[in-house]
Amino acid sequence: MDNPQPIDEIQNTSENFHISKKPDLGELPILNYYKNDAGPYITSGVIIAKDPETGVRNASIHRMLLSDHNHLGVRLVPRNLYTYHQMAETMDQPLEIAIAIGMHPATLLASCTSIPITADELEVANNFHQGQMKLIKCDTVDLEVPDCEILLEGKILPNERAEEGPFVDLTDTYDVVRNEPVIELDKMHYRKDALYHAIMPAGLEHKLLQGLPQEPRIYNIVQNTVPTVKNVVLTEGGCCWLHAVVSIHKQTQGDGKNVLMAALTAHPSLKHCVVVDEDIDIFKSSDVEYAIATRVKGDEDVVIVPGARGSSLDPTATPDGTTTKIGVDATKPLDRLEKFKRVSRIED
Repeated sequence: MDNPQPIDEIQNTSENFHISKKPDLGELPILNYYKNDAGPYITSGVIIAKDPETGVRNASIHRMLLSDHNHLGVRLVPRNLYTYHQMAETMDQPLEIAIAIGMHPATLLASCTSIPITADELEVANNFHQGQMKLIKCDTVDLEVPDCEILLEGKILPNERAEEGPFVDLTDTYDVVRNEPVIELDKMHYRKDALYHAIMPAGLEHKLLQGLPQEPRIYNIVQNTVPTVKNVVLTEGGCCWLHAVVSIHKQTQGDGKNVLMAALTAHPSLKHCVVVDEDIDIFKSSDVEYAIATRVKGDEDVVIVPGARGSSLDPTATPDGTTTKIGVDATKPLDRLEKFKRVSRIED
C-alpha cells in the first residue's frame, strides 16, 4: 500500500466486452439476501470516480439498492466518494462514476484499502499486480476502470435522495433506513457468460474485505507510538471492525495505554481494543481472555472514552455514530514480571 504504481496500459470497452448497450439492470442477477432487506442489492460493485477539483481517482466499494432498470440508491459514508459527491453537489453538477463488478481479488482488496485522499487505489492494485495491470476507458464518462466482468457507466445525481435500507450489514444486524444519493446509469457492458460476483452481507468475505486492509493502517500508526508493536488483528468476533487486539513488546510501564490511544485513533470505527504482551497469541480468543483474566486490574487498566465518534454500524451507537470506546491494557507490569510468568510455557 506504500508503493502505488502508475498504470500505462489503457484499452477500450470494445476490446474487453462482448455486449455494450443501454442499461437494463434486470439483466443482472442482483440478489435479495435477507427477508427484510429493502430490495435487491449490488454488494460487490466498486465505484470509480474522480475528485471534481483535482482529478484524483478513487475506487471504493459501496452497497447499492436496485430502484429500476437504470437507477440505484447508494450508501455513502463520509469518506472519499462522499466528499467528491458533496463537492459536485455544491456546484450543482452530477458526479461521473463507473461501477465495476467481478474483478481480480487483489484489485478488489486494493479498492477497500484506506489510503490518503490524494492517493489512487487502482495504483495500489497495480502494485499488487506487479505493475502488469490494465485499465479500460469508459465510453460515456471520463473514467478508466479495472478489468472486470460487468461495467456500468453513469452519474450520482445532485440534490436527489431516495430511501435506502434496511439492509443487513457487517454486524449481522439491520442497518437503518436513510435518505441516500441516487445513481443514474447511461450504459452497461458485460462479457459473454459474465460472472456476477455477489458478497454475502455479514459473511466472512465481507468481514475480511472490510477489516483486513485496516490492520496495517492500525499497525503503522501504533508503531509511531510504540516501535516495538508486534502484530494487530481485527477479530472475527468483533465483526473484523469493532474489536482489535494489539501485541507489543512492552518496554516502559505506559506503553500499553499509549498503544490503546493510538489504535482507537487509527481506526475511528474501533469500539474496544485490548493490548497484550507478545507471549499471547492474538489469533486465539482463549489466550486473549487469559491475558484479560490474569493481567487486568479494572480500576487501573481499563480506559473508558465516552462520547467518541465510532461506527454507524454499531447497534449501540447513536444515529450519528457516537459511542463509548473501551481500551484494556492486558500487559504484565514490568516490576512484577516473575509473578505473571506462564509456568507451563518456556520463556526466554
